Amino acid sequence: MVQKSSYPVYENMQYRRCGKSGLKLPVLSLGLWHNFGRDDDYAKSRKIILKAFDLGITHFDLANNYGPPPGEAEITFGKILRKDLAGFRDELVISTKAGYYMWPGPYGEWGSRKYLIASLDQSLKRLGIDYVDIFYHHRPDPDTPLEETMTALDFAVRQGKALYAGISNYNADQTRLAAKILRELGTPCLIHQPRYNIFDRWIEERLLGALKDEGIGCIAFSPLAQGILTDRYLHGVPRDSRAARDFSFLKPRDITEEKLAQVRQLNNIAQRRGQKLAQMGIAWILRHENMTSVVLGASQVSQLEENVDTLKNMAFSHEELAEIEAILAG
Repeated sequence: MVQKSSYPVYENMQYRRCGKSGLKLPVLSLGLWHNFGRDDDYAKSRKIILKAFDLGITHFDLANNYGPPPGEAEITFGKILRKDLAGFRDELVISTKAGYYMWPGPYGEWGSRKYLIASLDQSLKRLGIDYVDIFYHHRPDPDTPLEETMTALDFAVRQGKALYAGISNYNADQTRLAAKILRELGTPCLIHQPRYNIFDRWIEERLLGALKDEGIGCIAFSPLAQGILTDRYLHGVPRDSRAARDFSFLKPRDITEEKLAQVRQLNNIAQRRGQKLAQMGIAWILRHENMTSVVLGASQVSQLEENVDTLKNMAFSHEELAEIEAILAG
């Protein structure tokens, strides 16, 4: 349960500065994409969130469409915030996003000023707070001028409804242009949230360099490749796994024999390191000095505790990194 007096939570967590800003984030953040919706066990969701804070995880990452159904994760977190964490608001970093479909009609998704400001107002009502710490544009809009989208983020900050602006799923060129626009508006881009893990390394080619040049922090989502980088899939697809659910982005067809063979080899390295495969996968992402944080998902308190134990072994030898590269190269 949350401890107020002695603050042992901070001693057991590592914090990194977000780009060139004054904000530090825990290297492990809690994402509420799944497991915090209307049909999920509220008591379990509450335990996970409170345990996360007890472990020093001060950053909670949401979006308008998180649930399921969309909006419910914000409602769940808002209830827990009011009941258990109201006195800790200044010790929390709460983020939300807008960009994906939320309501019918021409103003319910993408990147128009109309949609972004309306969505943020709705998110604040669901959360029951006056401001979020970070407001992201969730994905690039191919039709709306980027100037309009970035001006909307700047407007949200100037209104006091967000402290910082961020972007997600932007490529390197889009990121540089967005950063330039925001900088000229006087609201620097704080952070970028891309998908990144051992099997999905697209950000290494150009995006990481762009973020370093622009002084933007990086927080990776899907660090365990939707669960593939855990010991759950070492022997195939369990019936109760995410890959077995129709609504999941991860499908059984994504888990090929070739990939499973790589997972088993990676697991061998993790065992030699005295780690679970998931722990090694998280540490592998955080080996980048410019990686601010990793967004973790959790369906059990024990899962969260296990992932936080990653901090006990974050270093890689040159031999280990070379062996991982060899496995990925086939």
